[in-house]
Amino acid sequence: MERLAASECPALTTRRKRREEQTGASHDPIVWVEAEGANVIDADGNRYVDLTSGFGVAFVGHRHPEVVAAAKHQADRLLHALGDLHPSDVKIELLERLCALAPWPQARAMLSLSGADAVTAALKTAVMATGKTGVVAFEGSYHGLTYGPLAVSGYAERFRQPFQAQLQSDVHFAAWPGRDVSIDVTLQTLPQDWSHIGAVIIEPIQGRAGVRLPPPGFVEALKAACEKNGALLIADEIFTGLGRCGAWWRSVDEGVVPDVICVGKALGGGLPVSACVASEDVMRAWGTPDREAIHTGTFYGDPLGSAAALATIALIEREQLVQRAIERGDAFADALRAEPLRGVLEVRHAGMMLGLQLHSPMQALSVARALLERGYLVLPAGTKADVLQLAPPVMMSDAQRDGFVSSLRDVLEGR
Repeated sequence: MERLAASECPALTTRRKRREEQTGASHDPIVWVEAEGANVIDADGNRYVDLTSGFGVAFVGHRHPEVVAAAKHQADRLLHALGDLHPSDVKIELLERLCALAPWPQARAMLSLSGADAVTAALKTAVMATGKTGVVAFEGSYHGLTYGPLAVSGYAERFRQPFQAQLQSDVHFAAWPGRDVSIDVTLQTLPQDWSHIGAVIIEPIQGRAGVRLPPPGFVEALKAACEKNGALLIADEIFTGLGRCGAWWRSVDEGVVPDVICVGKALGGGLPVSACVASEDVMRAWGTPDREAIHTGTFYGDPLGSAAALATIALIEREQLVQRAIERGDAFADALRAEPLRGVLEVRHAGMMLGLQLHSPMQALSVARALLERGYLVLPAGTKADVLQLAPPVMMSDAQRDGFVSSLRDVLEGR
């Protein structure tokens, strides 16, 4: 921890200190040195059950043998090609697989590294396709912290405030529907004037804001508003997609085909890979023949990440992990609801994405720390840090699940 404090950006050390003051407990991190399946081992040899999947990345489990084998095989033949100028064979194959998984008859994709990269590509695509730069986003939304995504992230104004002068200003934040806000009320918070609005961006389930599921019919209403007003509906499926919520695409499973889909996190099975996927009609806006490539990156579609992504997609398909996420997620939610947990007001879930609504603001910070000390990794969520976010690997065992539920009960009862 001393080495970390002496070398990392001071903002992260300061955050840990602030959390320590808020909760009265240490918030020093553990240092990961090994992970496999749903387990993580730290630098002191302690073993943990990871109910975060490394921010949702390890949906198929940490260090899955097939993903590792694909990466090793690729490393022996080609680590880097020449991007979009002279691409690798595995990049082309990954583009084909993603387009085949897309919900449109004809699709096109742009590869990148992070979820924020995919959102950036989607926002740019909307401008190219509509000629309009304005964006509608939502209170509580989290799309990443690079400039384009940060401008449309409504999670916390404090994230945007220092950089406000450098951010896209034409962003309208609408309300998120929920217990106290109906769909009709939310729709009334949309812009009155859409003449400058080219996109609406939405998470089918808000993850960082506390696993907040919109009511049925909401995304359909947004799609109708976009069609009426000449805007694209962008579904940020970076967390919710690729089986996590019991479907390849959560938005499509809810009955809506968006215009653009952003995918990341689980795609690379542990390696940084993301993509912006859209219908051929939408992507055609990039195809002006007299223009050079105006959106690309040196490592976008790199061979190693592409090989890992192909192995991950094949694994999800062959092992029917989408269906397994439904079954395992339902069983997990049932276990959490079987007996009342002190201070848990609600258990929300879709597949293997769960949120436990706690009674008090900041409570998730202290509960997460107490669980860490018992060998379980979870994340606090919600703008008030009053939600425990659970997104374990789909192959987490029954014993690991039951051990977590028992430990959570002990923590909440102060044992």
